[in-house]
Amino acid sequence: MELKTAISSLSALAHEGRLATFRMLVQAGPDGLAAGEIARRLEAAPNSLSANLKVLSHAGLICSRREGRSIIYSAEYDQMSRLLGYLMEDCCNGAPEICAPLADVLARTACCVPASVNA
Repeated sequence: MELKTAISSLSALAHEGRLATFRMLVQAGPDGLAAGEIARRLEAAPNSLSANLKVLSHAGLICSRREGRSIIYSAEYDQMSRLLGYLMEDCCNGAPEICAPLADVLARTACCVPASVNA
C-alpha cells in the first residue's frame, strides 16, 4: 500500500460518524446494509450519512450496489486488510512480545474474513 492511500484511508476513518459507519459495515459482512438501515441504526441525518458514505467510498473502504430501489453498502475487506497490513508491516522491529496482542486479535478475526479476501 502506498503512503498516500494509507493516509486517505486513515483520514476517512478519523471521524466519529464515518468510523461508526465503517465498523457497522464490517460487522454486517459481505451482504452489507441498505443506506436507510445504516441511517436508522446510527440515527444519522440523510445528508450527513451521504457525505460520510462518499468519503469512505472515495477512500476505497466501502463499495455500493443497487438492489431494486435500495443502495446497499458493504465494507471493502481487501482494502481494510491492506491498510492493517501496512500499519503492521515490520511491526515492533521483530519483537514478538510487543506484537503478540495484535497477532491474537488478527487470529481471532481470521475466521470472519470472507473467502475472497483470504484467496
